[in-house]
Amino acid sequence: MLLEKERRDVVETCLFMQSNGLIVGTAGNVSIRVDDKIAISPSGVPYETMTAEDVVVFSMDGERVDGVLEPSSELPLHLSVYRETAAKAITHNHAPASTALGLVVDEIPPSHYYSAMLGGIIRVAPYAEFGTDELARNVTDALKGRSGALMKNHGAITIGPTVKKAAGLLPILEYVCEIHLRAMATGAPVALLSPEQMADAKAAIADYGRQPNKE
Repeated sequence: MLLEKERRDVVETCLFMQSNGLIVGTAGNVSIRVDDKIAISPSGVPYETMTAEDVVVFSMDGERVDGVLEPSSELPLHLSVYRETAAKAITHNHAPASTALGLVVDEIPPSHYYSAMLGGIIRVAPYAEFGTDELARNVTDALKGRSGALMKNHGAITIGPTVKKAAGLLPILEYVCEIHLRAMATGAPVALLSPEQMADAKAAIADYGRQPNKE
């Protein structure tokens, strides 16, 4: 089976999103790029019954390469992001906090240094109907220099060099959105980090977790 490992990884990532409460029903999608091909989750298939064979493979030109099911309706979005970024994997979800916050802001202010994990202040892509080229353009623009973004009246998206890293950013993005929503709900002014503080956080995060080599 073509891209068998990647297709299995797509299924496992969909189940990860489901088990972490990041999706509702079959909403959301996952893809992995290998050279000029992408493995992408199928449309409308329940995650708990999805198999690697259900995952479909398309070329970067949008032509079917392998698999018989219809791809996610967001195939144009995935292709656009891959063409314009260095991403090797994309995860898209409809989690509550990120979806809700995208209704009331055009970007997430720097209220938590975790935003630096996604590249800085998180943008909200303007609304466009799902599956359209307009949505693909809006989201691709919102991801410039970032590894995550919100989609107004829709959900959230993360990208990364591997599907594990892309998926790992989804709970972080949801956390940032959740705490900002809670802070806004108090009615009190929300403390924000300065550009300098955000830059320092971004630099610190780049080195976080590195351990000295053992002889």
